[in-house]
Amino acid sequence: MRPSDEANVTASGRSLGAPDDASEPRAAGVWTLAGGRLIIAEPGGPATILVPSEQVRLLAVDLPLASKAKRLEALPFAIEEQIAEPAESVHLALGAEIEPKRYLVGVVRHEEMIAWIEAAEAAGLGHAAMVPDALALPRPGEGEWAVDLTGDRATVRAGDGTGFACPAAMLLPAWQAAGRPHVLSYGAALPSEMAASEAAAGAVALSDRLLEPALDLRQGPYARRRAGLPNMWRRLGWIVAIGAAAHVGIAMADTLMLQRIADRRAEETRAAFAAAAPGATPGEDLAASVTDMLPAPSSAAPDLFLPLLNRLSGALGPLSGALTVRSLSYQASTLTLDLDGTDPSLPGRIDAALRGAGITGSVTRSPDGAIRVTANAA
Repeated sequence: MRPSDEANVTASGRSLGAPDDASEPRAAGVWTLAGGRLIIAEPGGPATILVPSEQVRLLAVDLPLASKAKRLEALPFAIEEQIAEPAESVHLALGAEIEPKRYLVGVVRHEEMIAWIEAAEAAGLGHAAMVPDALALPRPGEGEWAVDLTGDRATVRAGDGTGFACPAAMLLPAWQAAGRPHVLSYGAALPSEMAASEAAAGAVALSDRLLEPALDLRQGPYARRRAGLPNMWRRLGWIVAIGAAAHVGIAMADTLMLQRIADRRAEETRAAFAAAAPGATPGEDLAASVTDMLPAPSSAAPDLFLPLLNRLSGALGPLSGALTVRSLSYQASTLTLDLDGTDPSLPGRIDAALRGAGITGSVTRSPDGAIRVTANAA
């Protein structure tokens, strides 16, 4: 979303580096976090910070469990094949139910969350929700894209409820590779090939669209603080929570603990089996009995394109001013991107960016001088 004319206003009328005094009134409104600075986007509504979607992976995850507690417990196992990092090395946030038994999930590195919260605290916005900015767009219909093109950046929300952000130069190739979905435009004019329909985002205020955000990243060890909680105790709480999570990970490596966990989960699975199929009795092979209850798998390949594109966009974002996209294709879980750039150091810088983002791929020069980037979804 584009910032308003109050771009230089900071929370509570203070500079971003001012200490957080709990006696001062708490800031409200919608704020955009860009380059480590908080900029007011709309003064009304509850305090909300829109964070860059390039740093957040938005996934649609099947979690057919009755309680939120059980969904949170199962979440690391449900997404482990969709992310490159170990689940315990990233922050997982569970969002809204976007389809029956299918939920929006945000994945973000711990260091990003800590930096964002530090910026929020410094601005007196420690109580604010944190929402990926792509989710500020209205959710379009099935098979459609909602797109906000502003300057050299585009944010996209897909019909399945997920979203991503990418450099403007990658928008058209990404749209083509995604099967040319119908587009609703909420920002600047889009390329003519996209044949976008103009949408009236202003009909519903930004703050109203974020009254109940589809995903708030302030969960678990990063949950929003209570008013007046001293800064020292907030920091101590983060340290204790993250330390506790690390000790849980170490404990899980112990064979005995793993066995206890497995036994408990087997009991829970049997209880869930009994609730889902009253009167049925699972056989000795519990896994086979549960598998037999699941619907037949879809013949369609899993949608790995948008998550991979999101990761690649985030990795190449800092280099977007030095390159242009010639073509983009996606086949057999491999995304191929042909780029033009005159800087002879670009291939090395791109390769370093891929490795830094944990993306498996390669960077080569083609005979015609283009830089070819291949990235694998695996």
